Amino acid sequence: MKFLQSLFLAGLVTLPGAVATAETWDLQVPSVAFDDDSPTEAQTYQALDRAAKPWRLCVIYPHLKDAYWLSVNYGMVEEARRLGVTFDLYEAGGYPNLKRQIEQVETCGKRKMDALILGPVSYEGLTPSVVRIARQMPVIAAVNDMDDAGVTAKSSVSWREMGAAAGREIARRHPKGSAPVRLAWFPGPKGAGWVQFVDRGFMEALAESSAEIVATRFGDTGLEQQVLLVEDVLDRVPDIDYLVGSGPMAEAAVSVLRARRLGGRIGIVSTYVSHGVYRGIKRGRILAAPTDFAVLQGRLAVEFAVRAIEGKLTIRHAGPRIVTLTPENIDSIGTAESLAPASFVPVFKVGY
Repeated sequence: MKFLQSLFLAGLVTLPGAVATAETWDLQVPSVAFDDDSPTEAQTYQALDRAAKPWRLCVIYPHLKDAYWLSVNYGMVEEARRLGVTFDLYEAGGYPNLKRQIEQVETCGKRKMDALILGPVSYEGLTPSVVRIARQMPVIAAVNDMDDAGVTAKSSVSWREMGAAAGREIARRHPKGSAPVRLAWFPGPKGAGWVQFVDRGFMEALAESSAEIVATRFGDTGLEQQVLLVEDVLDRVPDIDYLVGSGPMAEAAVSVLRARRLGGRIGIVSTYVSHGVYRGIKRGRILAAPTDFAVLQGRLAVEFAVRAIEGKLTIRHAGPRIVTLTPENIDSIGTAESLAPASFVPVFKVGY
């Protein structure tokens, strides 16, 4: 019976006499679609109960090298199973691989799928390919921002606000006029659409602090690359007070600072949440990180794709409300809509 109950909760079977519970999500909807600077309105979003047909979705990610995109994958798998649709997943292997992602978009077009869900590696680099494939199928931009041309809907939050949330944490601790502190900044891979917005938001919020950025390092969000960047800064730049940047940077920093016996002296703030970042906050090794609820963003992207195929799309742009996790609130917020279960492994095909 417990096995059947678990399948029922996963949306794979319906128990006799069971009544389906409608899915509702608390989302933020920009007043102007695709404009992250426009005011947002909180809405309780009513998700579809089931897809009209087992539609075939093509899903493309920048990579699956960190827990963030693994959590997006988990959300998409859960939602695809709940709605009764299938998908094939491709990943580009990292943000430098624009050419590979363009080829993957073209492959989706050749396979004549019903919709494309795209986590872009570049803000503008994919636009010609997206415009072409949009003549065949709806295109849903997931998580990372990209140029609007050819895009049907976006499941995303404002990455400018994600950066600003990290900057506000520094400003809260060191307001303008207080004793100066020295900060190293690790925005992420140069050229990725989300990075330029994270950087802008962080700089705007940091202007209200006494912090001085004494080192900036761009780089792919693989853990090994971030370890090298953190070590380079610590070797070259003296008297660092804070390391601020992507989730993999924060995870790398915990290990590097522990090895150098600097954990009690240098603070770490992340611009988003991963499993390692979550554990770091719980253990007092990372000070704070905003969460954009990656699992829910993945689910919403699949739901948007089905609505677009079926002509039922009423909202073209939405995402969860950003919340900054700290040791004080982390237990009350939990992981359900932010992180995949620890046992989850990437799923590249659903429904076959």
